[in-house]
Amino acid sequence: MPKLGDYSSSAKPRSKYQRKYNSKHRPDNASRKRARRMLEGSGSAKPGDGKDVDHRDGNPSNNSRKNLRMRSKSANRSGY
Repeated sequence: MPKLGDYSSSAKPRSKYQRKYNSKHRPDNASRKRARRMLEGSGSAKPGDGKDVDHRDGNPSNNSRKNLRMRSKSANRSGY
């Protein structure tokens, strides 16, 4: 059995597309997670509640409290 962190020789390296996609979207994803943690700390959101944090202006980097609200996943992902 391989040790933790070891990979078998059959593991394929990630594709160039995946590396580019992840490097481009990493800051936005970090901002979204930061907003979620902020709302969980204030009591507006609970872990596992099945809701998303909605950025009213659509900019995930704008984490001001007045720009954030809790919405159901279906309402948040359906668009504006």
